[in-house]
Amino acid sequence: MMRVIRFERFGGPEVLTMTTVPDPVPGPGEVVVDIHAASVNPVDWKIRSGRLERYFKSTFPVIPGRDGAGVVASLGSGVAGVKVGDAVSFVAAHMGQGTYAEKIALTADRLVAKPAGLSFAGAAAYPLAGLTAWMAVVSTAPVERGMKVLIHAGAGGVGGIAVQIARHRGAEVVATASAANADYVRSLGASQVIAYDREDFSARLKDLDLVFDTMGGAIHARSYRVLKKGGTLVWITAEPVDDHGAKYGVAVKQALVRDNPDALRGLAALVAQGEIRPQVGRVLPLADAAEAHRLSETGHVRGKIVLAMR
Repeated sequence: MMRVIRFERFGGPEVLTMTTVPDPVPGPGEVVVDIHAASVNPVDWKIRSGRLERYFKSTFPVIPGRDGAGVVASLGSGVAGVKVGDAVSFVAAHMGQGTYAEKIALTADRLVAKPAGLSFAGAAAYPLAGLTAWMAVVSTAPVERGMKVLIHAGAGGVGGIAVQIARHRGAEVVATASAANADYVRSLGASQVIAYDREDFSARLKDLDLVFDTMGGAIHARSYRVLKKGGTLVWITAEPVDDHGAKYGVAVKQALVRDNPDALRGLAALVAQGEIRPQVGRVLPLADAAEAHRLSETGHVRGKIVLAMR
């Protein structure tokens, strides 16, 4: 039997409960991973609260969590290129059978090797946030050398990796963050940080090539003003947005986070090379998943919150 965190109805963090369920068994082409750490993503609490039910249908009970890191414990038939004892990072396949658990079964193509010297917390912190950033600034609206790019919430899990990817690709990176996190975001590669708690980015910036909107709502609406004609506003699902691309003469693109083994491998390679440094803000035990959600809901967490299983 293994410990899991799950919920059986929508609600606040208090609906998260710990229980035990049978260990998973690997099917053909699958592996079972002993999870050492799992990251907490904003999508986890948004699904738990019910606010994303229109996008992600839930079948109760739901085990939250989309990504993590651990050690391969067993193999199903037909698995090649992976062996028991391998330390790996991964992205789970299903929203409801997630990573807030001591074990998980998943297909071998969802694994990438954990770089030597990287902690399990660090290895858990980057896969989903990194894929989200990758889909935005590499796949959907590719950042190119010499571009001037604005990335919102540069101290967050997604924004922090997007800053690093854009810098690696040769862009001049501007980011928004709180004044308290300005130096931290500069350390990730931003050449300029706009402190959102002191000034309005839309009054400071103009003629940008690309904006990556991780926030939606009012932030999305003000982002049009800072783009040059022909620029691009790329966004991910957060708060509702209205498309004003025609009014401002810019392209508006939604970055959809899809399972993409090639993107995960590309991301892992940059982590292994030291071009991307996973950012761990807080590490909490699995039993404190509700507190992890409360912290995530504040929207003011630097880096990623990680749950430790052992």
